[in-house]
Amino acid sequence: MTSQSSDTNEAIRSSGESTLEKAKKKAQEQIDHLFNVSLHIAVIGETGAGKSTFINAFRGLEDDDEGAAKTGVNETTAEPTPYNHPTMSNVTLWDLPGVGSLNFTARTYVKEMQFEKYDFFFIVSSERFRENDIMLAKEIQKGNKKFYFIRSKVDNDIRGEERKKTFDREETLSKIRRDCQENLNELGNPPVFLVNSWNLSEFDFEELVSTLNSELPEHKQFALLQSAPVTSVAMLEKKVDMFRKVIWAAAVTSGGIATVPVPGLSFLCDTVIVMTFFRRCYYAFGLDDESLKKLSERVNKPELISWEKSPLLKELAKTSMVRLGGSAAGEFLCSLVPVTGTHTAATMSFTMTRGVLENGLQELANEAKKVLTEAGLEKRTH
Repeated sequence: MTSQSSDTNEAIRSSGESTLEKAKKKAQEQIDHLFNVSLHIAVIGETGAGKSTFINAFRGLEDDDEGAAKTGVNETTAEPTPYNHPTMSNVTLWDLPGVGSLNFTARTYVKEMQFEKYDFFFIVSSERFRENDIMLAKEIQKGNKKFYFIRSKVDNDIRGEERKKTFDREETLSKIRRDCQENLNELGNPPVFLVNSWNLSEFDFEELVSTLNSELPEHKQFALLQSAPVTSVAMLEKKVDMFRKVIWAAAVTSGGIATVPVPGLSFLCDTVIVMTFFRRCYYAFGLDDESLKKLSERVNKPELISWEKSPLLKELAKTSMVRLGGSAAGEFLCSLVPVTGTHTAATMSFTMTRGVLENGLQELANEAKKVLTEAGLEKRTH
């Protein structure tokens, strides 16, 4: 049990209903942030820079999947194109047309692309960053927004250099960084993140996510970490820690509902809250069937599709969102039914729910670690 959970539990035991209501209000805000907060990410770059492939990779899609951003075509639109995350519909990546492909100045481009609606910007280039990239970065700064330079197609550079007898992988990567940063001095030497969209486990993708996570507001961090692909055990652990921090909120919200004198309501709500929490973990950890299928194909491990799943994972795989309050899910959580007075029932529901959430989170984390180990993704590669 965490100290945070112990403190919350003690507050509920030793104080009156008003304190419970305050705790419930704060908890509900946390749960709303976890389940409902939106994130709008703008992706800027010239045609051919690898924007679309990066957008697809972030969303866990191949370039030829249904709903994938189109690649390998000329830019013909002057409008931003939204691409929703397949399992996190409140996270949207926006493909913005390259300023060089249109008759825009930087200022008119900012106005036409509605920069104010995006939470942050990825500026993507497969070569050195150019004058237009720097100009846009300055405009983004003026709007007090964050931007992050992504150097794409690094795998192509590595393949080109490794034919040489004097090839040194780390020196090649350092040279790419230096070349990119040479013309970024006037922006204060911002970091450049090297990315291979065909394999996000390589190079700097995890550093990019960590940097974003340290600079975004907490409620936006929830959306980022849930939607970012799992590229290693270290990335998984970031997600697990994020979910662990909000267990108390799910438990308090569930416990507070028990004070409503409607028979059966608390049990139903406990079930929905807990199963929704677990389903968020399920998708965020890449344990859904579609994610496992794609991973098995990428690492050529067919056994990842048919491996023996834990009881909770099996239930999540077959339970749809509309059935979260019933079915075997209800049986799985039946120990949460309050059996005493309203205030005591709230305390019991909090304690039981917290225990179920902690155990279930650990079970799903262990399952995800097994998958990553079998796939050879225990650690990211450089």
